[in-house]
Amino acid sequence: MNQQKNYALPIFMMFLLFGMISFVTNLAAPMGVVVKEQFQASNFLGMLGNFANFLAYAFMGIPGGKLLEKVGYKKTALLAIVLGFVGVGIQFFSGVAESFFVYLLGAFVAGFSMCLLNIVVNPMLNTLGGAGKKGNQLIQVGATFNSLMGTLVPLLVGMLVGEVTKNTSIKDVNPVMFIAMGIFATVGLVLYFVNIPEPHMNKGEEVKEKSNYSAWSFRHFVLGAIAIGIYVGVEVGVPGTLFFFLADATAGGVGAATAGTVVATYWLLMLVGRFVGASIGGKVSSKTMLIVASAVGAVLALMAIIAPTSTTVSIPVFQSTSAGLSFGLASVPINAMFLVLIGLCTSVMWGGIFNLAVEGLGRFTAAASGIFMTMVVGGGILPLIQNAVADGMGYMVSYWVPFLGLVFLLYYALIGSKNVNTDIPVE
Repeated sequence: MNQQKNYALPIFMMFLLFGMISFVTNLAAPMGVVVKEQFQASNFLGMLGNFANFLAYAFMGIPGGKLLEKVGYKKTALLAIVLGFVGVGIQFFSGVAESFFVYLLGAFVAGFSMCLLNIVVNPMLNTLGGAGKKGNQLIQVGATFNSLMGTLVPLLVGMLVGEVTKNTSIKDVNPVMFIAMGIFATVGLVLYFVNIPEPHMNKGEEVKEKSNYSAWSFRHFVLGAIAIGIYVGVEVGVPGTLFFFLADATAGGVGAATAGTVVATYWLLMLVGRFVGASIGGKVSSKTMLIVASAVGAVLALMAIIAPTSTTVSIPVFQSTSAGLSFGLASVPINAMFLVLIGLCTSVMWGGIFNLAVEGLGRFTAAASGIFMTMVVGGGILPLIQNAVADGMGYMVSYWVPFLGLVFLLYYALIGSKNVNTDIPVE
């Protein structure tokens, strides 16, 4: 009980950082709508901020894991917080300087922070909770807060921007950046003055005999690493491009404010999906869960592609009124409804892919985790490709990119996840 009480404050700070991973990452897509208008950019260029954010994972994924091993949780977390504050600060300054390049630089720096936070927050919560079931429970609570913050970002940006006009600029979303910088500063100060347990720093790890094999020697892991990159690209590209589509008046969009509420619903459904996934996770295998999620997701993407954008439906969303936030109905193209529902599918994919990919890896699991973090760069690459297609062929045609990605994930769940290298020693 003592340990729980002593670490209550840093645990809460970790929850905030868990949320900030989603907050800052999901800021890129709605910001893309803003910079598109301010700098008269294409969809491809509008998604470059998201690409810059995820590109940092390619540089920091594996080194970040080694940094954590060398300096511990606290120092790694503090470095991540400083980088996050600076990255968001540069994006704020880009509005003052009215520079697209400065905005991209800020997104890139923020990406380093998000990668480090991803590396440190999960094991740190596990340690603060004393490992075991309590540690896992804290991670699940953190993941829930992550989804909640992801829901709020497009909602906040949509409320601040309202209708996208020629006068829309980065300065319009300054309050969101101030919130982010304020949370980073607060958490940084708290963590600086509290003690954090560093169990792996207090005892030397046993040096194992060098192996002629590695995580890359396992076919199911290689395909799983590709799958995780594709998954993150689908998860980000579906709502990101949807925001562009709904905010684009020339494409029959409904305005940035409504677009924000609709995209927020996607992330809200991810939150719901995670609750459901956690409740049935002990009864349903990772393989079955991934098969169902990827198959349903592919069907929804296909329906969005072939459905006429002239057909509209009313979907329940959070709305901003003079009295505050309320739950209401928004009239949107039916395609948007299908795409929003994909959030239920993507919500359970990360854990399923990770579990299948590292099964049977034994001593190579730790290295595999670092590789996985590097492959998150797919969250920048796939949406960039999708929006290049959107520029040339239209928004709905661009959804063939995530559709094909979901088909690959279905293949991985059915066939590619089987360990065909069981002869490799893993002890």
